[in-house]
Amino acid sequence: MGEPRAAPRRTPGQDLDADAVRRWCRIALDAVGGAREEIDAINVYPVADGDTGTNLYLTLESAAQAVAAAATGRPTLAEAVRGMAHGALIGARGNSGTILAQLLRGMAEVLAEAGTGAGTGAGTESGVEGGQEHGGADADAVRRALRRAAAGAYEAVARPVEGTMLTVATAAAEAAERAPGDSAAEVVAAACVGARRALAATPGQLPVLAAAGVVDAGGSGLVAVLDALDAALSGRAPDASLRERLGRAGGPGAVPGAAGAECPVATRDSYEVIYLLEAGDEATAALRGRLDALGDSLVIGGGDGLWHVHLHTAEPGAAVEAGIEAGRPHRIRITALAVEATTPQRPPRAAGRAVVAVLPGEGLAGLCAEAGAATLTARPGEAPGAGELTAAVHAAGAAEVVLLPNDDELWHAAAAAAEQARVGGVRAAVVPTRSPVQGLAALAVHAPERRFDEDVVAMTAAARATRFGEVDVAERQSWTMAGVCQAGDVLGLVDGDVVLIGHDPAEVAGDVLERMLAGGGELVTLVLGATAPAGLADRLTEQVRRGHLGVDTVVCAGGQSAPLLIGVE
Repeated sequence: MGEPRAAPRRTPGQDLDADAVRRWCRIALDAVGGAREEIDAINVYPVADGDTGTNLYLTLESAAQAVAAAATGRPTLAEAVRGMAHGALIGARGNSGTILAQLLRGMAEVLAEAGTGAGTGAGTESGVEGGQEHGGADADAVRRALRRAAAGAYEAVARPVEGTMLTVATAAAEAAERAPGDSAAEVVAAACVGARRALAATPGQLPVLAAAGVVDAGGSGLVAVLDALDAALSGRAPDASLRERLGRAGGPGAVPGAAGAECPVATRDSYEVIYLLEAGDEATAALRGRLDALGDSLVIGGGDGLWHVHLHTAEPGAAVEAGIEAGRPHRIRITALAVEATTPQRPPRAAGRAVVAVLPGEGLAGLCAEAGAATLTARPGEAPGAGELTAAVHAAGAAEVVLLPNDDELWHAAAAAAEQARVGGVRAAVVPTRSPVQGLAALAVHAPERRFDEDVVAMTAAARATRFGEVDVAERQSWTMAGVCQAGDVLGLVDGDVVLIGHDPAEVAGDVLERMLAGGGELVTLVLGATAPAGLADRLTEQVRRGHLGVDTVVCAGGQSAPLLIGVE
């Protein structure tokens, strides 16, 4: 719910500012989320554990959340990029996520120096999106930022290997330095070209990639991140060919078993150890030597007293003890890498199936709870992350769990949560519900006595057969599919797109309902929000009764922030 979906209008060649950083985070999260499964499928190095895409997504999710939190106060470029880097550092997952966090930190160090002005909210040249009058990073700053990022990532990795995302980062920096353009957008576009070429060449640098017929998974994710930055600056759509490139390189179904001797192989006693460490530079330098002797895939990124440590080792206890001697480790995660490894202990899990639904209001949560679903109520303006969704899946205490995200923007987080839950021993699936009314429709046909796959298919079919509409209030001036809206305008949405802009909620609601029923329907569900006008439900029910013979209407109180949600089945 919340802000209307907007199509941002950009001025080509604009410098990189705080608004662009926010767009970069949103686009990168969506791009990596969309390619997550494909990236996981080609993960054969450094360990063929099929989680690179998921780890990159979770790292970016933490970065995006940090930037979104800073955005409420109109941050400067320095605040935005530092928030992005810090969020990535504290939320980094796996080898690839730790390297990505260090790359973002390197960029932030340079871009923060380039951003000199505070956000004023005066607006960009488009006059539509709120922005900054000062504080953009120009082409030269972006060139330096990409170079610093690549150099910092190499320093963080104990034993750098070519043919990985390190190689892709370096190629991007070198291409940026050669770029003749005098705008940040032109430099980033050149960096993307260099990164894509380097990615295509990775199988020729790492025999394990050539043997499996794939490009480097981490490098693929980095290309997606850079393409997202290009899209944020230029206004072009993100590069849609990533998934095609992955498919041509091997993609889903590639056989990691073809890995050669150059690839560290997980054994029964191999563990991934990750923790945040509060320590000084000298203590961290000594720690590198100790941990390097304990295992491989060592990456220590960060700085200014806070570090992220990643290691594959057969001695996890010794790795943590070394961190204790160096400083104060916290957020310690130890995960077995072996195929037959035990999973982290969870609460006892009953045999059976549960449905976990994410809802935007207490009323909707109550309705779904009455129908037998476990619910997670989203806080206004703050979407739950993959970690919170994973915890909700495990808290359901069932062997099989169906997750209903009920929001387009939660799809990738839900998919990552389901993947994490499977690692923990839960059979999990996501039904791609885009609205709470689709979730209600899916829940209505849920039958736990059916086979799991059959139940998921039936719920998915019910959700897809339900058109969804919404009446909301614009929070700011923005571009929409129906034109420019102003803060306070009433927006009518159908299937996620703004189709009309008005001033009277009741009139907009009636128009949206007519548009939805134009394609037919047998049942209308009206979910009233906390700010729904008095008498709205009666007015719409009468509209259906008079104009659409044989169509039933169901009204319920949802309590969500949007005045009205509409479902047509």
